[in-house]
Amino acid sequence: MSPTPVYRPRREAASRRQRVRGIDYHCLVWGDPGAAAAEHPLLLMTHGWMDIGASFQFVVDALAALEGDVRCIVAPDWRGFGGSTMPAGTDSYWFPDYLGDLDTLGDALSPGVPFDLLGHSMGGNVVMAYAGVRPQRVRKLINLEGFGLPATQPQQAGKRLTQWLDELKAPQGLAPYADAQAVAARLMKNNPRLTADKAAWLASHWGEPRADGLWHLRADPAHKRANPVLYRVDEVLSTWQAITAPLLWVEGANTNMTKWWGDRYSRAEFESRLAVVPNAARVTLDDCGHMLHHDQPARLAAALRQFLGQP
Repeated sequence: MSPTPVYRPRREAASRRQRVRGIDYHCLVWGDPGAAAAEHPLLLMTHGWMDIGASFQFVVDALAALEGDVRCIVAPDWRGFGGSTMPAGTDSYWFPDYLGDLDTLGDALSPGVPFDLLGHSMGGNVVMAYAGVRPQRVRKLINLEGFGLPATQPQQAGKRLTQWLDELKAPQGLAPYADAQAVAARLMKNNPRLTADKAAWLASHWGEPRADGLWHLRADPAHKRANPVLYRVDEVLSTWQAITAPLLWVEGANTNMTKWWGDRYSRAEFESRLAVVPNAARVTLDDCGHMLHHDQPARLAAALRQFLGQP
């Protein structure tokens, strides 16, 4: 059996370490942040839960095919994911810490100059809040299916805290894999639209071999624990209403919200939330699910180029 061909990046990334609030952050950098110009400011791409910054390689390549290597792009691994570390003794993760990390990264990479900001899924939720609380720092904003979460009620607080306390006492783990091919197979199972060559390339970034001879995901298992803080929609929308940057909302035509939340969070409720953002444009990509940057990198890149190039 011939080996699976592995995706070959068009635009190679440099690996950069950045100290962020006591954490050693790993970033992939395409271009020179110090050379970002007014017509092509820094584009910061933030990944979703159980993902990595390398996940954006395919859309970075597609964007370069359209406009050349003119744009500096940085994709960090969130704390506790990929090559980024976590504070000693971390037993759970808090959403405001992502905002603090993003604020620090922005100051380090684009000091005093507004940058373009993109987030996918969990990262999309982070960048929406950030653009509302630091509107002067964001020139253009792109949200790739960062829908937010179902609304909660105050009476749920006790049960959630009990769940969190119980999970703190239980060790968390992520299943290992026999080899890189098994990691790639898992990626393709998660997303049947992911091609074999892209899965083979991602596997070496998503996982790593360790001393036991197995491949392990590059993620802190503590990410699996429940968040003890309820998702308060009114508070979230107060930040969305304060966004001043133009927003591009991008979704896949085949994404089904009910798969995640059933009847706890309807499409109509999401539409009412998005309506509070003052200046929002929308794009839907055909033959595409939640992993837009994997499923349709060329179409996504075309939408990004048009949006980012508008005055």
